Amino acid sequence: MRGAGGGANLLALRSHNTALVLDLLRTAGPEGISRLELAERTGLTPQAVSKITARLREQGLAAEAGRRASTGGKPRTVLRLVPEAGHAVGVHLDRDELRAVLADLDGTVVARRHAPLDLGAGAEAVLTRVAAVVEELEAELPAGGSLLGAGAALPGPLDHRRGVLHRVTGFPEWDGFPLRDALSARLGGVPVVVDKDTNAVALGLAVGGEGGSFAYLHLGTGLGAGLVIGGSVHRGPRTGAGEFGHQVVQLDGPPCGCGDRGCVEALCLAAVARGETAEAARVLGTGAANLVGLLDIDRVLVGGRTVEGAPEVFVSGVRGVLEARARRTGEGDVGVAVVSGEGRVAEGAAQLVLAPVFGQDG
Repeated sequence: MRGAGGGANLLALRSHNTALVLDLLRTAGPEGISRLELAERTGLTPQAVSKITARLREQGLAAEAGRRASTGGKPRTVLRLVPEAGHAVGVHLDRDELRAVLADLDGTVVARRHAPLDLGAGAEAVLTRVAAVVEELEAELPAGGSLLGAGAALPGPLDHRRGVLHRVTGFPEWDGFPLRDALSARLGGVPVVVDKDTNAVALGLAVGGEGGSFAYLHLGTGLGAGLVIGGSVHRGPRTGAGEFGHQVVQLDGPPCGCGDRGCVEALCLAAVARGETAEAARVLGTGAANLVGLLDIDRVLVGGRTVEGAPEVFVSGVRGVLEARARRTGEGDVGVAVVSGEGRVAEGAAQLVLAPVFGQDG
């Protein structure tokens, strides 16, 4: 595949010092930043900064952005990031559709794809479809651009570190499938990162400036949560955190696809199917209140195609439950907002590759 063997090498970029420099180049924007400023702000020696920036320029990731007057001596050369030099593909594998994006180093989406998908069609069919879409997007790389990797986000549970799926609710045949390695092999060795759809969105939000601690609740064909604690995605030691939809809130309630009964997901989806959106929002708010009580988070963000069908109803319903809890406990209100955009998961999946390049949680 074009870009897999040339251009910037992802492993070479993933060093702490290089990440520090790249992050400052990115935040400096088109105006750039001098080597002296890079040394001062990273704590690295000028010699170390010169070596790193020389390598980045050789790889096409950094370029001169002109000269800036100094307080003494000759003007300083300033450097800027070259966003179009590196790209990542982000793929959202939902139960019934595939969305994919090609994003540059700034996270700007330069191409999109959307196609139907049957997650239950088997690994071979799904991998073939994903590979075809990735190749389409890779063909849109600009001249000199390289593909750093692909991020794949889909419903959990799964093992993020090994890229192995567990028993995806409703699709037990995926249990134990090594998606990361299988997809990388299908893509000709392109590095692949696999994570839950909710974690991908949470990461994208954190990288985009959503600070503090928050929960992102995703209600679409299923229900899950992405948790950001202190600015970092919380996955847990077995990367299983965020299985929010399968907390039992009604003993002996309706059966859930996970095999339990009375789960938040089952109750929410049943209410949606009956057309009782306000009831679905109330159930979602009950689960959210449990999270707030357990984790003392700052905000609850809600999204997903079901939420986007009636955003005001869901925000109002979740907020109502949380405000009632705050009155009982005497604690301050927790903010509630909608995260809109059908491509959010795919964009977050691209950040699974891009964020670590800049030293952020991937």
